[in-house]
Amino acid sequence: MKILFTHGYFLSEDPKELQIMRPYVPLGILYISSFLEKKGYENEVFDSTFSTLDKLKEKIRNTKPDVVAIYTNLMTKLNVLKIIKFIRSEQNLNHTKIILGGPEVRNHTENFLNYGADFIIIGEGEETTLELIRTLDDFKLRGVEAFSHIKGLAYIENEKVITTPERALIKDINDLPFPAREKIDFKPYLSGWKTHHGYSMMSVNTMRGCPYTCKWCSRAVYGGTYRRRSAQLVAQEMKFIKQTYNPDMIWFVDDVFTIHHKWLKEFAEEVKKQDAVIPYEIISRADRLNEEVIKTLKESGCFRVWVGAESGSQKIIDAMDRRVDVMQTREMIRLAKQHGLEAGTFIMLGYPGETKHDIKETIEHLVQSNPSQYTITIAYPIKGTELYNEVKNEFLDQRLEWETSTDRDIDFKRTHPKQYYQYAIQWVMNEVYLKTKNKNLLKIPYLKLKSFKYQLQMEMSK
Repeated sequence: MKILFTHGYFLSEDPKELQIMRPYVPLGILYISSFLEKKGYENEVFDSTFSTLDKLKEKIRNTKPDVVAIYTNLMTKLNVLKIIKFIRSEQNLNHTKIILGGPEVRNHTENFLNYGADFIIIGEGEETTLELIRTLDDFKLRGVEAFSHIKGLAYIENEKVITTPERALIKDINDLPFPAREKIDFKPYLSGWKTHHGYSMMSVNTMRGCPYTCKWCSRAVYGGTYRRRSAQLVAQEMKFIKQTYNPDMIWFVDDVFTIHHKWLKEFAEEVKKQDAVIPYEIISRADRLNEEVIKTLKESGCFRVWVGAESGSQKIIDAMDRRVDVMQTREMIRLAKQHGLEAGTFIMLGYPGETKHDIKETIEHLVQSNPSQYTITIAYPIKGTELYNEVKNEFLDQRLEWETSTDRDIDFKRTHPKQYYQYAIQWVMNEVYLKTKNKNLLKIPYLKLKSFKYQLQMEMSK
């Protein structure tokens, strides 16, 4: 059986990411790929990141795979639909089964199936994919075809969408093999990083799920769980990466790296014992940081910690159900910097109920905490999240077509129009720069004038 994995993300189509140039390999499909190999099913991975849709089409056309399995998220959805349409239009690919998985498919199952996908894998992918491949293989060999026994699956039968019961998540993810990195050409990743940033970086995953309750965050794949690989295995993987690829740095993709303090201490001991130390950066929460944790991070090779903030207004933080204190977030950013770590943070504007006063509090928060760097986005509702359910009756454009749009295109009734918050981003950045950076005194009047202009634009956009 010929099995091809891909993901439909093309860096060349993403001008913003081309400028930022922080590409990471698709770890999700690499995990499933290695899991299938371990169970005796050879497969290929077409990494589309540095390729094109035409080359992917050529690969599919030439190899005529029995199965094309595609990781699908918010960013790749529209390209995934193009891939489905291509396969369905090729007469020589009539036998090819299309399997979709990833965070985008759970809440759009029927749409993807009606568009041409054969199977939707809902939730964690390894065991469901294996059972499905085995069943398809049995059908080829013995003419047996039955899918209702496979948990975590959706498909169409007799013009009706069938969704099987939810699959239990893998209890011990230590049983999973390392992701099949050998199937990816790392040269463009490492050189892209090196050229644009002066250092190379690779990604590693140590856990699955997130037990926190932020209303805007999707839990479509792993739910609200917390399952972690052993510190020994993580260090072993880092040593393998160090010896095989020798990147300058590691990015841990975990939602909250410092959830379990005992695990963190074990990790710090293991990377030293196995000579696996590589400078790394992580994401955390203020309530899972303290001085001892920050010291442990520093000693084990951490050079940057991203502390989720989202807002400087406690009112907005509470509305998000973040369950964290703004002052504690501010304190942890400063404490991380005091101990020699870079401290980044994330800001979200335009959340329901946010006013100019809340944005002023966010500016003050950024000024007082003075993070090494920060990012700002405008809130948007992802289907399946609590935020989506709260605002779905207030969508401003009910005519968006599913085939040509994503959840990022959804706008809803906020305190002020979306454009207000787009100007507010410029205001926040200008004010923080004005109040925190060393500047030529002659530039200060100019910066103040810019702040006035952005505030005027905010008011005019109401």
